[in-house]
Amino acid sequence: MNAADLGLPVDVPSTALFTDQYELTMLQAALRAGTADRHSVFEVFTRRLPEGRRYGVLAGVGRVLDAVENFRFDPAVLGFLRERGIVDEPTLEWLSRYRFSGDIWGYPEGEVYFPGSPVLRVEGSFAECVLLETVILSILNHDSAIAAAASRMSAAAGGRRLIEMGARRTHELAAVASARAAYVGGFDSTSDLAAGFRYGIPTVGTSAHAFTLLHDSERDAFRAQVDTLGRGTTLLVDTYDVTEAVRAAVEIAGPELGAVRIDSGDLLLVAHRVRQQLDELGARDTKIVVTSDLDEYAIASLAAAPVDAYGVGTQLVTGSGHPTCSMVYKLVARASSADPKAPLVPVAKKSLGGKASVGGRKWAARRRDADGVAETEVVGTGPVPEALAGDQLLVELVKGGEVMAREPLEAARARHIAARAALPMSAVQLSRGEPVLPTEYI
Repeated sequence: MNAADLGLPVDVPSTALFTDQYELTMLQAALRAGTADRHSVFEVFTRRLPEGRRYGVLAGVGRVLDAVENFRFDPAVLGFLRERGIVDEPTLEWLSRYRFSGDIWGYPEGEVYFPGSPVLRVEGSFAECVLLETVILSILNHDSAIAAAASRMSAAAGGRRLIEMGARRTHELAAVASARAAYVGGFDSTSDLAAGFRYGIPTVGTSAHAFTLLHDSERDAFRAQVDTLGRGTTLLVDTYDVTEAVRAAVEIAGPELGAVRIDSGDLLLVAHRVRQQLDELGARDTKIVVTSDLDEYAIASLAAAPVDAYGVGTQLVTGSGHPTCSMVYKLVARASSADPKAPLVPVAKKSLGGKASVGGRKWAARRRDADGVAETEVVGTGPVPEALAGDQLLVELVKGGEVMAREPLEAARARHIAARAALPMSAVQLSRGEPVLPTEYI
């Protein structure tokens, strides 16, 4: 969601140079050849999911809409292009007036996808559409990778709360996007204040080991934190001796202590011991939060532990081993001339090595069984079969250059939870396997 819609004074800078140089050189050549104004259809899809993944999660759609709106070539940007001699003066003149005026359709944010799913369709003149390729792929490849990892972790957590805390493990701007994508994928909060400021995501955080080490004793540190943040705070109990720390925490905060955090050791064993100790001390409502290099497999291994929340950093912001989705942006149809009435001609790359594409403007629908469980991802280029008319996946995002589908981030998060729940149960298994739905082309 655009920060302006949340009442937050955060401006998105021009995204015009978030692109590869060959987008502009293609534009120059097309302008000179007289083909730049041909009506064209580009689609974003992936040919395969990362190895072992059963489904993908589309995230970053709201950020794409912001990027398209802010794709402007201001005087400073034009001056840079002129100084470097990247394009000629007629092209610079064309760029100075650039405003995307086409249409964008796509899967709504939070929806799941499969190989071949046309998750985004960008339509307009070749010139205005080709320029958006790099920034769109940059956003969707990154955010969807994080959301997919978050979704797997969310499924493994089984309803227990998840805290995104990877800001220190990635680029400072990527950290904000990662927190947003993780929220779409099922996380509940973030430690990153910029993400809370920009996107309204709930933020959490109390103290690190440095705070304990600062004080003359662990008790002094706990007392200072409780005096400042209240009895409902979360105390970090593994700086020295966990058993002694838990005892001190309850003595200082009382049974109203909000939570204890464990950041090292055998988390399964330590969590059981801490839970028993808290109960014996009368702190039955005190929660246990675990951190320490968690991923979906570690979270799943703690399913039987008395853990109430997980904090995840490195593995989340790196896509749990798959930091990109390998999405591509391909021309699938174009007019034979610049005449507005010229019919669209399907085009496709023919290539060895699995890089071929399927031509034609596509629609997508999800076939379901009698119980409403998804069976097949259906992708077609002709008329939509009547039986699938009510199950189409693409929605109108931009019409005539105007954003039509901006929504609260909560809507994308809720959509993902519902979409994942409608998949076969094997979708959330962590064992390696093929995509849980086959893609059928008609």
